[in-house]
Amino acid sequence: MYYIILSILFPVLSGVYLLVRKEMKSRKNLLWTTGIFFVITAVFVMLALYTWEGGIFALFSLTQRLPILFKVDEVSVVFSVMAVIIFLCAGLFSFEYMKHEQKEKRYYGFYLIAFGVLLALCFAGNLITFYLFFEMLTLVSMPLVLHNGSREAIMAGLKYLFYSLSGAYMALFGLYFIERYGNTLTFSPGGVISSQAAEGHSAMLLCIAFAMLIGFGVKAGMFPMHAWLSAAHPVAPAPASAVLSAVIAKAGVLAVVRVVYYIFGASFLRGTWVQKTWMVLTLITILMGSVLAYREPVFKKRLAYSTVSQVSYILFGLSVMNADSLTGGFLHVLCHGFIKAGLFLCAGAIIYKTGKTRVEQLRGIGKEMPVLMWCYTILSLGLIGIPPMCGFVSKWYLAEGALSSSLYGFSWIGPVILLLSALLTAGYLLPVTISGFFPGADYPYGALEKKEPSWFMTVPVLALTILSVVIGLLPEGLIYYLSQMIEKLI
Repeated sequence: MYYIILSILFPVLSGVYLLVRKEMKSRKNLLWTTGIFFVITAVFVMLALYTWEGGIFALFSLTQRLPILFKVDEVSVVFSVMAVIIFLCAGLFSFEYMKHEQKEKRYYGFYLIAFGVLLALCFAGNLITFYLFFEMLTLVSMPLVLHNGSREAIMAGLKYLFYSLSGAYMALFGLYFIERYGNTLTFSPGGVISSQAAEGHSAMLLCIAFAMLIGFGVKAGMFPMHAWLSAAHPVAPAPASAVLSAVIAKAGVLAVVRVVYYIFGASFLRGTWVQKTWMVLTLITILMGSVLAYREPVFKKRLAYSTVSQVSYILFGLSVMNADSLTGGFLHVLCHGFIKAGLFLCAGAIIYKTGKTRVEQLRGIGKEMPVLMWCYTILSLGLIGIPPMCGFVSKWYLAEGALSSSLYGFSWIGPVILLLSALLTAGYLLPVTISGFFPGADYPYGALEKKEPSWFMTVPVLALTILSVVIGLLPEGLIYYLSQMIEKLI
């Protein structure tokens, strides 16, 4: 059980060590030290998952009624494994990318601290522990947004801070009431709201549940609190954008899972105005994010708007509250994580090698970076939902879940919105591939030179691409695992 604490404390202390230590003699020493920290953290996480035998580990208590608890459950496994893979891939990519950024030691320090805090969120055993580290994640990830120190980065960082803290305070407001009307703050499948204590207060508790959904939904970029994401992600270094979009935005998803299925319980919210309003907000976000991405000319900002849309696919699956929709939602947690991290790393490699940041500047890029652009194309097909990519499998289950729901109107509006969003996704991702490989007869081919990035950049992108393909081709084992978990939730 102590491996859980080591998997949290080790990256945090390693990051602090990098921040307070004087500059190292060489960049090579910094990279070797950071790489070793990454690997040791990953080993601790795998040991924590492998050796856990159940139960709850209490670290200390804030008060007599507010213990800081950690445990491992099926949801912890899904989110922690995804976090480890993406943080390792983005970390390896950054060893090359961060050459043209200043203050690398500071970057790796906060990167490691954010890694540890995110793992603490994955392993949090009760709501107060989760809230503590949820707030902390905002504070330690903000320096990744601010890294280049430009006015745009500072304003984006402040926007990220304001939105995140506002949402967290809405969640804190709800926490007070849960402590009063719940049997416990410890996460329990099916919920913890006491039927006796809640009798006569169901209307108030529904309002509290909705406030917490909006508050925690800020981190996931759900409408109407989505604007921070498109501002913060594009200005951060590309590997930081990858983890912000693919993993840290999922902290909001993880929070929603814990609140809906482990605190209030699906049976308490199913069929209420909270569920229906939540579904409306997720569908608005899906369509709005896709439209904004389609119209956006800046490459990384286009991918950021895409994240707004795609993360709400997951939230839509969670809001439908049946087995198929939940299977699709949890599958999309992994699929979107691997695909979007890969796409942001592709964008970062292009920026690093060519300095091009706008979509219209990428004509012929497939001739210059064929390996990278093939990875980009495969990842794009996955995000669109083309079979046999993993995005197809997750969206299939999302559509099936919506169609089989008994919610009037949503059973057909949901799949229609998903289909429209998929078409828009093709419209904003595939033109980069088409103009990249087929720039046109008027394009000066003589000016094209091979600019394939180094293996530090190529290997992580290849790994994420392969993962997305493997999940799409061989989803049965993962679906079975998720079905066992979902059975406990609904």
